[in-house]
Amino acid sequence: MSQASFMNRQALYLRPDPARVIVRPFKPATEPRDLNPTDKTRANHIVERVLALDPKVAAHLLADVLENFQGRHRNLLETFEARADVMEQALAAHGAFSKVQRQLIGAYFLNEYSFEASALFNPSIVPHPDQSGAPNGGLRFVLSLRAVGEGHVSSLTFRTGTIAADGSLAVDPTARLASSPRVGRRVSGPSGEEVEITFKEEQDISERVIFPVTASQSQGIEDARFVEFSDGDHKTYYATFTAYTGRAIRSELIETSDFLSFRMSPLQGTAAHNKGMALFPRKIDGKYAMIARQDNENLYLIYSDDLHQWDGGQAILKPQFPWEFVQIGNCGSPIELDEGWLLLTHGVGPVRKYSIGAALLDKKDPSKVLARSVEPLLHPEQSEREGYVPNVVYTCGAMRHNDQIILPYAISDTYSNFATIKIAALLQAMS
Repeated sequence: MSQASFMNRQALYLRPDPARVIVRPFKPATEPRDLNPTDKTRANHIVERVLALDPKVAAHLLADVLENFQGRHRNLLETFEARADVMEQALAAHGAFSKVQRQLIGAYFLNEYSFEASALFNPSIVPHPDQSGAPNGGLRFVLSLRAVGEGHVSSLTFRTGTIAADGSLAVDPTARLASSPRVGRRVSGPSGEEVEITFKEEQDISERVIFPVTASQSQGIEDARFVEFSDGDHKTYYATFTAYTGRAIRSELIETSDFLSFRMSPLQGTAAHNKGMALFPRKIDGKYAMIARQDNENLYLIYSDDLHQWDGGQAILKPQFPWEFVQIGNCGSPIELDEGWLLLTHGVGPVRKYSIGAALLDKKDPSKVLARSVEPLLHPEQSEREGYVPNVVYTCGAMRHNDQIILPYAISDTYSNFATIKIAALLQAMS
């Protein structure tokens, strides 16, 4: 199977940019909300030193901080105030504060974090919820990416772009600033926290960064697989992702209709204890359907009446060809074609080399495998082998446009690119 017969690699490289930063809480000791006001911790020492400053010196110091950092962030004084509000219990032990003192203390308990300094990879792509301004015969898209910074902490970031009628791609310029959302309602349950987060409308999509906000996500929000889900006339964007604590993983779900407000919730059931789940873009016979890999090796088809509960399942794909002998997994949600469900897969072969393949599932009964790629569709070329994790090409979700598949993919867990695939030629090459 010749890649040249159905695939066209683009040259739209999305590389990590260490200049893009957000501000995060800095915790020199225990979390301020847990402090006993009588404890003499490092946090209290810092507060005492700020309070001891002459008011004119404090005002000059705050002005100097703003001069250095204000052009790098939105509403920095508001951010300083918000950080001081979180620390209210610790500050209460020190009496009254002036506004300048509160803002300055807030600044001392924040730090800049370069969220994509190390990597920008594992993308997925969906149609933009707002198609105004789309090219004739084309569409606008939203691209999600996994960003990795200091300490190998993963967050979720976005890009937008356009697809022309002929399948040619353009990615919009990235916003200069980057911002975290406001964390709203939190609900604790037996499986963890459900959290609602919201960005401001004036923040460009590429400015919005979803950083870990719960204990289960503390070391990473990894590999979001976005899909535009249709339920009658209603469309919702869902993404399954891997929540990582530094020791344990599990699958969780993001839900949004506008990429402005998001709800994040844990998934439950035996299939949710691993990574790599991908939701079908619509119900099948009245049930939600998911591709999962709960045994670290094979791909399963699971049905559920409850979007948040996933148990059992039927193994439908197992390692069969040499390039996938170690394990297989899904590369995003199945794509609906006239001929069936196109499922992109990844396979791991010798020397832990990752490649991308495909399978065609029956449209009415996706447990039936109609065809499968004997050879990889995409594997690391010589120019794509070096990076944070060598010898890897990977995607978290592609999209159909007219007679082509638009495939964003990551290279060696470091940066991302695009390819387009001719659907008819691909199906003909599968067996």
